[in-house]
Formats: sequence, structure tokens, C-alpha cells
Amino acid sequence: MAVSNRIREYLDSNQVGYESLPHSQAFEAREVAHTLHVPEAQFAKAVVLRADGRLLMAVLAASYRISFPDLREKLGVSHLEMARESELSSLCSDCELGAFPPFGNLYGMEVWVDSELTRSPEIIFNAGTHGEALRMKYADYARLEKPHVATLAEAA
Repeated sequence: MAVSNRIREYLDSNQVGYESLPHSQAFEAREVAHTLHVPEAQFAKAVVLRADGRLLMAVLAASYRISFPDLREKLGVSHLEMARESELSSLCSDCELGAFPPFGNLYGMEVWVDSELTRSPEIIFNAGTHGEALRMKYADYARLEKPHVATLAEAA
């Protein structure tokens, strides 16, 4: 599977420059970062969560994990959990499971970005497939997604 048309059309219609980075098949964000020889702090992984019944996307560096108590407090919710695979396959049908791009807006989700990712001028992420990633300017990503930025993760 290549980059989904939905992602390409989204970036192209918003006149965002990006670079396609094909790589050998990899399933974990840290593994993809190593395969591409990029810092784990620059490689973003998208995690879909259910917060008091609504879906949202958390975007964090490959080497980080979500701090559920901190994020629950920031969101002001009582229940926060990972979304089920069955929900994800129907929500993001143009992407392979576990290779979601950080574009929650494309899928009707609020987006939260860990502040660690904002420190780099570029962001690299799965392009909806386990064999291709995209690189773009973080400023362009922030302009498109208008994410909430907060410390929501910790080093793994």
C-alpha cells in the first residue's frame, strides 16, 4: 500500500511541501525511525484514544509514551483509553492499522501534540502504510492541524 490518495490530496490542496520516504516494512515507530536513520524525537506516532466516549488523536515522538494521568487531567476527562482496533479499521479505512498519519482533522478527531515534537523544524511520520513515511515542515503541519500542544508524554 502506498500513501493514501486522501493524504496526498490533503497536502497538495493545501500547497504543503513534503518528501516521500519509502522504507522496508516496519511496524513500530522507533523501528521506522531507525530504518530511516532519523532521530526518534523527530519521528511522530499517532495514537487514537477514546476520552469520555469521544475519539481524539495524540501525536508524540517515537521514543515517548503517553502519560495517561497527565493527559486525562489536561483533557478534563474521567475516562481515557486506547481506541479499539475494530474502531480504527473503520475510521481510517485508507490506512494500515498502526500506520496512521498525524492528521486527525482528516478523520474528524481533535489533535493533541506533545511539546517535544515542536522542538524540531521537521516532522516525519507514517503515511498510512508500514512501508512509507513522509517528511514535512512542522510549521506546515501545525498550520494544517492547529493542534493543542502540551506535555502529554514521557520518555519510554
